Amino acid sequence: MPYLTADQRIALLMHEGTDNPGGKTGLAILRYSPLNIVAVVDQCHAGKSIRAVTGIERDVPIVASVAEAMTYAPTVLTIGIAPSGGILPRPWYEEVKQALKAGLSVVNGLHTAMATNPDISAQIQPSQWIWDVRQEPTGLPIGSAAARSLPCRRVLPVGTDMAIGKMSTNLELCRLAHQQGLRAKVIATGQTNLMLGDDGIPLDTIRVDFAAGAVEQQLMRYGHDHDILFIEGQGSLLHPGSTATLPLLRGSQPTHLILVHRAGQIHVRNHPTIKIPPLPEVITLYEAVASTGGCFTPARVMGIALNTRDLDATSAQQAIKTTIQQTGLPTTDVIRFGAEPLMQAILK
Repeated sequence: MPYLTADQRIALLMHEGTDNPGGKTGLAILRYSPLNIVAVVDQCHAGKSIRAVTGIERDVPIVASVAEAMTYAPTVLTIGIAPSGGILPRPWYEEVKQALKAGLSVVNGLHTAMATNPDISAQIQPSQWIWDVRQEPTGLPIGSAAARSLPCRRVLPVGTDMAIGKMSTNLELCRLAHQQGLRAKVIATGQTNLMLGDDGIPLDTIRVDFAAGAVEQQLMRYGHDHDILFIEGQGSLLHPGSTATLPLLRGSQPTHLILVHRAGQIHVRNHPTIKIPPLPEVITLYEAVASTGGCFTPARVMGIALNTRDLDATSAQQAIKTTIQQTGLPTTDVIRFGAEPLMQAILK
C-alpha cells in the first residue's frame, strides 16, 4: 500500500536536525516532497522559519513539540532525523507514542523497527499504521553483474564521506533530465528516497551477501525502459564504517560516476585521523574499484558535485573554480547553482 498520499498532513520530527546532516531525511522531504507538510518539530529552532534555518523555500512552522504540532492538524508523524545508533532518545520516543495516542500514523526510517515493538504497537488503532521503511525485501538474488548488459546510462554519485549530498545530487540530476525530455528514473537505495515515493530498496537493511543482487534486481527491472537511471549513492569508500558503496558499484555497474565532496573538508567527519586524499586520488580510486582491472564496466568520474553550504556565495564560486583547476572536471553546487554542468558531461 502507498503509505504517504496527497490527502495526508505531515508533521516532521526533527529535533536538533534542521541545521545539520543528522536531519538529512527531513531536509530532503522539505526540499523535494510535494506532500503537505504542516509542521516541523525541533525544540532548538521553535518559532523560526524554515527559510531562515535551512534556506529551503517552503513555508512551514517550526514548533517545539509534537503537542504543539497538533494545532496544525497533522495526520502522519514522519521521523526526519537519524540519531547515532538508529535509536531515538527517550523524550523523542515518548513523543512518537504521544502522536499515536493522538491518532496519527507514523513513518519510521530508523534502523529500529516500531511496528513490532509492543510498547508502540499497543497504541495503534485500526485506522492507524506504522511504516517501518527499513525492511529487507524478500526474493533477493545474488549479484551477477547483469546490469552491464543494459542499454541505458547508469549514473552513480560517490562520495568522500557520508551525508554530504549524494542523494540531493541524484535528485537534482534526475529532475534536470526530465526537463530535457529524457526517460529518467531514480533508483532509491535509502529510506529518504523511499519516503519520497521512488522505487528501490533500503540497502543498509539487506544482508551483505544479497546487497549487490538487490541493487542489480532494481536496475534490471527498470533499465530497459529508461534512457538514464540515477542510482542513489550511499556511504563512502573512505569511511571506516561504510559497507554500502561497493555493492552499489557491483550491482549497478555504473557507466558514469559523480564525485560528491564538501568544500574545505579535509577529514572524514567524526574521524579526524582519516584524512581525505586530494580529489584526483579519490577519482582514481573510484574508477579503479568500479572497473576492477577490467572485470566490470569501466566508469569515469564525469564531474564534481561540490557541497558549498557552509560558504558564502563568493567563497562558493571560488571553491568551485579551485576544484575545476585541481581535477579538470566540471564542478558545481547542484543546489545553489544547478546541475547543468554535470548533466552536460553525462550526456556527452
